[in-house]
Amino acid sequence: MTAKTKEEKRGLLIVYTGNGKGKTTAALGMCVRAVGYDWKISIIQFVKGSWKYGELKGIKKLEPNVELMTVGEGFVGIVDDTKDFKEHVKAAKEGITVAIEKIKSEKFNIVILDELNVAYKLGLVNQEDIESLLKANPPKQHLVITGRDAPDWLIEKADLVTEMKEIKHPYQQGIMAQKGVDW
Repeated sequence: MTAKTKEEKRGLLIVYTGNGKGKTTAALGMCVRAVGYDWKISIIQFVKGSWKYGELKGIKKLEPNVELMTVGEGFVGIVDDTKDFKEHVKAAKEGITVAIEKIKSEKFNIVILDELNVAYKLGLVNQEDIESLLKANPPKQHLVITGRDAPDWLIEKADLVTEMKEIKHPYQQGIMAQKGVDW
C-alpha cells in the first residue's frame, strides 16, 4: 500500500537542531497541535534550569495534557553559572533516568527531550545515555529531541530532522532578547 492509502501508526524520532532560533519553539508548536487532539505530552528540559521563561507559564495553561519538567541545573558555563560541572552532569544523568521513566510509562503520545543535544555536546550525557532513551521508547510514541549540534549518529537514526539555520538575528544589531519572543 502507498502512504496515501495506509496510515502508519508508529512513533517517529524527530530532531530539531541547528544554530538558528526555533528548535524548542518547533517542538512546542507540535505540542500545541497534539493537545488539539487531546494527546498527552511530557516535556523534559535538559540544561535550561535556572532561568524563568514564558513557556513555563504557557505550558501550565495546557495542563493536564502537558507536563513540563526541568532537570538541568541551568545553562552550563555561561552568564550566571557558578555551579561545578559535576553538578550539571549529575542533574543531566538524573534527567536521563526521569526521561526513561516517562517514556516507559506509555502515558504519553509525545515525549520532548528539550536541549538534549546540547547536554550531549557539553559532555553531560553520552551516546549510551541517549541510546537507552531510544531503546526505551514504545513503538507508537513520538520522541522529539531538540538542541543545536545534533550528533551524526542521531541524525541517521531519526525519521525527521529539521535544521534551523540562522540568517539574521536581532542580537547582531544590539537588540537584546525580548520577553514573549525569546524567553
